[in-house]
Amino acid sequence: MKSLLCHNLAWAGVLSLGLAAPIAVHAQNYPTKPVRVIVPFSPGGAADVPGRILLTKLSEVLGQQVLVDNRPGAGSTIGAEIVSRAPADGYTLLMISNTHVISAALYKTLKYDAIDDFTPILEFGDAPNVLVIHPSLPVKTVKDLLALAKAKPGQIDYASSGNGSSQHLFTALFTSMAGIKMNHIPYKGSAQARSDLIGGQIMVGMPGISSVVQNIKDGRLRALGVTGDKRSSELPNVPTIAEAGVKGYEATLWLGLLGPKGLPREVVTRLNEEVAKLAKNTGYQQQLQNIGTDVVYRGPEQWAAFLKSERAKWAKVVKETGAQVN
Repeated sequence: MKSLLCHNLAWAGVLSLGLAAPIAVHAQNYPTKPVRVIVPFSPGGAADVPGRILLTKLSEVLGQQVLVDNRPGAGSTIGAEIVSRAPADGYTLLMISNTHVISAALYKTLKYDAIDDFTPILEFGDAPNVLVIHPSLPVKTVKDLLALAKAKPGQIDYASSGNGSSQHLFTALFTSMAGIKMNHIPYKGSAQARSDLIGGQIMVGMPGISSVVQNIKDGRLRALGVTGDKRSSELPNVPTIAEAGVKGYEATLWLGLLGPKGLPREVVTRLNEEVAKLAKNTGYQQQLQNIGTDVVYRGPEQWAAFLKSERAKWAKVVKETGAQVN
């Protein structure tokens, strides 16, 4: 993770050297009015919280308000469609997670192309989710859950923040790799799914760590495993799912920014310059780490390549797991 960050932090400097002086001047003039960022997730969720931290910092360094506009629903496709139709002037942007490319495989009638109809700007964060259960479920470990699910195929419900969400596909991948069947219950956002998990109306979920870490510490939810390739600093005693019995399992929630197709290069440059600086700021790093998110900076070229690879990866997962939009 650190090597990736170090490798990419040089991007903004290299880019600025390659640009003509007039463009650099224009980049510094942007923005001249508030910038709206469509966040296609419900407030308070694992994608929304780190996004707000970044956008608050951007408001400070850009000298203009960067406004969060939550437009949750339909696997983030509602917000994405709005931005795909917005003017390419840098004043309407889109924050995305894995759901952006997952939905491209799940939804067959999207009115935009997840790659071709957007301008890649940058990636800013990466975070694991956590497999949790309600304490009333008689299991203590991942292996216990697998045994129970195999004894009761299709009888255990799992919550997600919606069809096509990372919670949906991360859990579908888990059930597929583990050879079990659980029943998907999509909610309209992380908050509703979390509420029913805590209340015991549903037994299993795979939310972002930041949204449930306090509930885990309070004993209202039991953590069985984290989805990343390493343990979380927020939950050091919780094994990875791979450690806990599903060898090879790994899935993390990445976060980044897109603009409408045809976004001016100077806008992309300015945003990258500022986020590259933030990525080296220890205070900002700590803010994200405190909610279980790692700072991972990718500039536009690498971000574009990464998005294409992720689209292919999750399309394969959708096909292999048989995941569907309910």
